[in-house]
Amino acid sequence: MSRVDVRKTYKLYIGGAFPRSESGHSYVVTDSKGKFVANAALASRKDARDAVSAARKAFAGWSGRTAYNRAQILYRIAEVMEDRRPQFVQALGQSEGLSASKAGAALDEAIDRLVWYAGWADKITQVVGNANPVAGPFFNLSTPEPTGVVAVLAPQGSSLLGLVSVVAPVIVTGNTAVVVSSYERPLPAVTFAEVLATSDVPGGVVNILTGAAATIAPWLAAHMDVNAIDLTGIAGDTTLATDLEVAAADNLKRVRRAPDAEPDWTLDPGLEPMTSFLEIKTVWHPMGV
Repeated sequence: MSRVDVRKTYKLYIGGAFPRSESGHSYVVTDSKGKFVANAALASRKDARDAVSAARKAFAGWSGRTAYNRAQILYRIAEVMEDRRPQFVQALGQSEGLSASKAGAALDEAIDRLVWYAGWADKITQVVGNANPVAGPFFNLSTPEPTGVVAVLAPQGSSLLGLVSVVAPVIVTGNTAVVVSSYERPLPAVTFAEVLATSDVPGGVVNILTGAAATIAPWLAAHMDVNAIDLTGIAGDTTLATDLEVAAADNLKRVRRAPDAEPDWTLDPGLEPMTSFLEIKTVWHPMGV
């Protein structure tokens, strides 16, 4: 008798746990050749609200950690990804049709990107902050602070390197994130969620929803407790991007706009992905006091 494969239904990742979608719905995930691989939870409006609540609850503790500690935690994520190399290579092969060698190279780039951002954790303040010259007997100091809860639309094409490249700059600067994964290629994202759950990332710092960005993102863009939104993942979809920018304007969210085409994620990302979700606080203090 031949063995029947165990068909997996991947769940959402909210608040450090793996709940099923409140809707009870799921959708079929296929590989690059159209063959069935698994089912993924189809996130609903209620799931998005739950993810925002979890991210808000985690924000105070995460933003209050030292930059050095956040760097350690991002580095730990990279370590666990390295340990789970076969699983990521398989997920990339299924999702993007990559050979084992190319999938391994893509994984290496994603791990290296995490380590790169970990290195910036305790340096971004010195680069972005400043002691400002003023006319008067005062110290005038500007320093960056995290924006808060950031909604992130993951890239549809680069399912792992792109995902890491939009999530890492958000959390390394002290923000918390609600991430909508690639709809057609969610496997690397749900595998990444399993890494987060087994590393040192506190529950709620990163929340991952699987489903269609066009369905979930409008609720996140209009949510009054979401402070910023990253539209990089819907590059080229000008209609949806415009609608989300209009929705985000209701509570003056910070918006990282969608580019005309999906970026080349292998290039040096620079500081803009981090500075997009930082607020600058300026403090005046009398000299000699």
